[in-house]
Amino acid sequence: MRFEIISEIIHVETIAVGSSIREITRLRKRYGKGRWRKMKGVATIQLANGKVRLTEIHWYEAHGIGKKEYKRKRYLD
Repeated sequence: MRFEIISEIIHVETIAVGSSIREITRLRKRYGKGRWRKMKGVATIQLANGKVRLTEIHWYEAHGIGKKEYKRKRYLD
């Protein structure tokens, strides 16, 4: 299900960096080389059906490339 982040992401933490990311090869092929990090945080999202939920989200980011591939992991409300 698709979603849109409608608030600031808070409680941001780094989960993994560089070669400890399982998907590092795919990320580098798709988006380019960079210091990739897997991150997690909490944000309010709006689901495709219109519901608004507080959710833990994960994503990948690299300096100069930006944040990519947001995933919602669990609802916190």
